Amino acid sequence: MDSYLRHRKIWRILYVLLHRWICRKFHMTHVDLNVDGPVLLIPNHVTAWDPLLVAMSLPHKQVYYVASEHIFRLGFVSKLLNWLVAPIPRRKASTGTDTVKACLRHLREGHSVCLFAEGEQSWDGLTQPIFPATGKLARSSGATLVTYRLEGGYLSLPRWGKGVRRGKVHGHPVNIYPPEQLRQMTPGDINAAIQRDLSENAWDRQRKAPVAYRGKHRAEGLEKALYLCPRCRRIGTLSSAGDRLFCACGLSISYAETGFFEPSEPFETIAAWDRWQREALAKMPKPEGELLFSDEGMTLTKISAAHTENALGTGSLRQFADRLSCGNHEFMLHDIGSMAMVQANLLLLSVQGEYYQIRAEHGANLRKYLDLWKEK
Repeated sequence: MDSYLRHRKIWRILYVLLHRWICRKFHMTHVDLNVDGPVLLIPNHVTAWDPLLVAMSLPHKQVYYVASEHIFRLGFVSKLLNWLVAPIPRRKASTGTDTVKACLRHLREGHSVCLFAEGEQSWDGLTQPIFPATGKLARSSGATLVTYRLEGGYLSLPRWGKGVRRGKVHGHPVNIYPPEQLRQMTPGDINAAIQRDLSENAWDRQRKAPVAYRGKHRAEGLEKALYLCPRCRRIGTLSSAGDRLFCACGLSISYAETGFFEPSEPFETIAAWDRWQREALAKMPKPEGELLFSDEGMTLTKISAAHTENALGTGSLRQFADRLSCGNHEFMLHDIGSMAMVQANLLLLSVQGEYYQIRAEHGANLRKYLDLWKEK
């Protein structure tokens, strides 16, 4: 059987099997997409379940998802996924040229593609900037561009959290741009339209129409997103339990069912806290040669183009002003061309043409390393 025909049949079967369960699990409503021909579908990215959530609006249109390269390193699971749905690999912390070529090949063959153009899930409930090359891809594909927005997804399953919080999720197409319209737009115009259509602010939505997102252990895992205490200004001292976030200095804050902090001072939302900590980290003194922060329990591997892992060692991850070290290996910050995160425990680096992964085995916060590198 032709692989495309197989994927279409599998899509229909999986949709029937999963639709009711997923909608119940997330208390999700959706608007179906009805567009003929190949589509480049671009949704916002708020949860690890987004491919399945978006699929709820696609009962009659099978799409090929662009997926993080790490899922191609799962042995039998990777082989099964490839046979079932053939995701398009995207190496985070890389240029993504091969990914663009694969997307164009599918679209020009009449297939549809789903691309999460932000590149990663939101940490703070706000839509992130999209890849600059997205507009050029959409314009040159010859396909219809469809923008799609998930609302309520961040508070239902935040990237840092544990388990689904039952509240309300809604998914719907925002705008449809036919190929002839895209040809009249510049790539910059298309990027601006996509960014506008995807824009989602979980906190503004909650202020306008509050929804309770109920679940156990609401705050647990928040220290994977937040690393700087606003009271003692120390890094890495936060911890969580139940619905509360703590610091060793005595700070104790409740994470309410609405997603807001109680008390609302010094920060009402995760987004406000995150903005403050990134600005504070950028201004922090960074004496040359001095250890800025570190975490234990890391595993360093080198990733090949064939999606194989070569173990390089284990040990602590240490951040200095000019370099990052893991175990016995050091990476000068000016040699790191790109850096990105997958989920909450994988840090990916492109260093002088080589691709590395640092895995946190014990729930350490890796965001501070990424944020500091972005400030270099």
